[in-house]
Amino acid sequence: MNTVLDVLLKRKSIRAYEQKEIPAEIKAQILQACLRAPTAGNMMLYSIVDVTEQALKDRLAQTCDNQPFIARAPMVWLFLADYQRWQDYFVACGVEEICERENQAMRKPAEGDLLLACCDALIAAQSAVVAAESLGIGSCYIGDIMEQYETHRELFNLPQYTFPICLICFGYPTEQQLNREQPKRFDEKFIVFENRYQRLETSEFDEMFRQRHEQMFNGRASIEGSINVGQAMYRRKFSAEFSLEMTRSVRAMLKDWESER
Repeated sequence: MNTVLDVLLKRKSIRAYEQKEIPAEIKAQILQACLRAPTAGNMMLYSIVDVTEQALKDRLAQTCDNQPFIARAPMVWLFLADYQRWQDYFVACGVEEICERENQAMRKPAEGDLLLACCDALIAAQSAVVAAESLGIGSCYIGDIMEQYETHRELFNLPQYTFPICLICFGYPTEQQLNREQPKRFDEKFIVFENRYQRLETSEFDEMFRQRHEQMFNGRASIEGSINVGQAMYRRKFSAEFSLEMTRSVRAMLKDWESER
């Protein structure tokens, strides 16, 4: 099999790591691959914070929904959607003066710019993940970095036009993690559509979730009052406290992004 495809098809999230540092030369290779990621207009609308202070890792293990393995990860990178650098560059290049002479208000980064920067940051993050995997280094995305915005803004000195879109933990997998079964994905017929989006019927959902239901319920009629995967996931994920906090936090970030300063 093509080696790139082999890496992509075998990857799984790794949350337990050997007590082994990632050598500087390996870290540099991952970064080089990351920085070659596709980017809108070659603008590189992202920044990476290499979290090396143990105190910061310990704090993130608390603020990112209490996940202790974050503190034990040999390498932790925070990916920021970043329009602050270009906004500062525009100002440094005299764009404000040009706009004033042309009797125009200088445009500030808005919602579309944020989403474009998020895409740039996530594409770079995935490039780092694939590069790490090819070098025998496991990884795990932490979406919970979008929670606790006010705390993370202070921890990392984040200016207005930056948005912490994902945190990634890297490390050499333990033997148990290497041997752990790879999670199953949904069949492509439920995910890939030709030309137009298709909403699924109840019977299709039943087929789509049949294997996951069997795995989750393991013969039981219910789990904490839930009788199917949809009810269980709604309670466990969608309406859970951490999910509500993420929504509040992202709303605060958006409000800060759009505010006049």
